[in-house]
Amino acid sequence: MSSPLERLCAGALGWLRGNLDHFDPFSASARSATHGKAKAALELALLCHCAARLADPPEALGEAGSLVRGLWQDPDFPRLFADVPKHASAYGLIYAALAPAAIDTAQVRATLAGLDPGFLTPLGKSPYQRIEIRHYADKAGVRHTVEPYAELLPHSPLVAFRAAGPQEAAAQDGAPLTGPQAYAVTHTAFYLGDFGRTAPGLGEDALAHAGDLVDRLLRHCVRREQWDLAAELVLTRFILGSEPLDTPSGAAAVECLVRAQRPDGAIPGRSAALAAHPSAPGGEFFRKAYHTTLVTALMALIVSSPRPS
Repeated sequence: MSSPLERLCAGALGWLRGNLDHFDPFSASARSATHGKAKAALELALLCHCAARLADPPEALGEAGSLVRGLWQDPDFPRLFADVPKHASAYGLIYAALAPAAIDTAQVRATLAGLDPGFLTPLGKSPYQRIEIRHYADKAGVRHTVEPYAELLPHSPLVAFRAAGPQEAAAQDGAPLTGPQAYAVTHTAFYLGDFGRTAPGLGEDALAHAGDLVDRLLRHCVRREQWDLAAELVLTRFILGSEPLDTPSGAAAVECLVRAQRPDGAIPGRSAALAAHPSAPGGEFFRKAYHTTLVTALMALIVSSPRPS
């Protein structure tokens, strides 16, 4: 009998496979929707990239991989990045970093050549932003001047952030960190640990601090049914070296996601408070559900697979 994590994964992957037309920014379904079309495709590429590194990649992502390969060779796809000027350079770098194997890379090289040179420097950027840029720049093989991780670690969200005191937490609905801070913690772990491929490089004290912070955040997410952040935090726990399902907060978070998952496999929103109504039109439901469903699939795939040796 499959485990709750395996069933969660299978359901999420099944829903994603059934909604690939919404991930294709040039399909009729996507053109009529309001979600970030380039962002959705980049997130799908990240899932395919991480899944391809597993010892046993899921067959359910085969069609998604074909869609990504086609988009990465379509000159019209990177042109969509200009629609979000604030993130255009970041999207271009991620696009290059997640390029599938065995494709013509001419379009990727052209996109890299068009990046704002100042984007690949540490100037004016937080330690978190510099860690993110370094992760994708190293993966893309592009030159940059961001400091080594060892210099950034002491100032990173995983180490520098402290849980709020009682008064401050009360002002944040009981949360140990604000929402943006919590996501900075999880994403920092993703980049430092390459989504579960490597150790994040934290010393013993820093690792204990990060683990305690993640545990507090997980318990809060379960209480508030914050599904998206809960899935990210379970993956963060794994990257920090523990087996999430062996911890009370990690097991409770997976159970929370299982309860949230619809029969069709979707997690209907970032949280119970923001969930799409069951009768929402297809495009609206996809906009609210796709990210959390994809993150849940990513987490479940990585956490249920053997750690890289």
